[in-house]
Amino acid sequence: MAAVELTVNGRDVHLQIDTRTTLLDALREHLHLTGTKKGCDHGQCGACTVIVEGRRINSCLTLAVMHEGDSITTIEGLGTPEKLHPMQRAFITHDGYQCGYCTPGQICSAVAMLDELDAGIPSHVTDDLEKVDLSDAELRERMSGNICRCAAYPNIIAAIRDVAGEKA
Repeated sequence: MAAVELTVNGRDVHLQIDTRTTLLDALREHLHLTGTKKGCDHGQCGACTVIVEGRRINSCLTLAVMHEGDSITTIEGLGTPEKLHPMQRAFITHDGYQCGYCTPGQICSAVAMLDELDAGIPSHVTDDLEKVDLSDAELRERMSGNICRCAAYPNIIAAIRDVAGEKA
């Protein structure tokens, strides 16, 4: 067992967990934050995407003990039912979900992805390294780690574009 201290959604938490516990299982099983989904448990679907220290990660691929002292944001930490995060609101407006299973990971990924764009971080398809563009190819590449089995991709892209327009 190991003592782990994290800041999750702005709240300091102290856990006593097995050193083999993934961040995903720590969030779901120990902190009861079930918005983050367990999909493939192999880092291939993106349903477990959370934001750690401002970067999106697959929480199923990392151990909780590796994040000692880190700040973690889950879907529950982005907004509340009374005050939705702009990306959550855009997903509703643009019907960016169908079954909803992948939606928390999609939203966390999209929020962090827009921060990457704002920071000028290029992707594999970035044409101009001096100015990262908000092209469809760029958005698709950056969101390619998040699978939607219902194929709501056009609506997800519309939601991201909507929020990106708010930021501009």
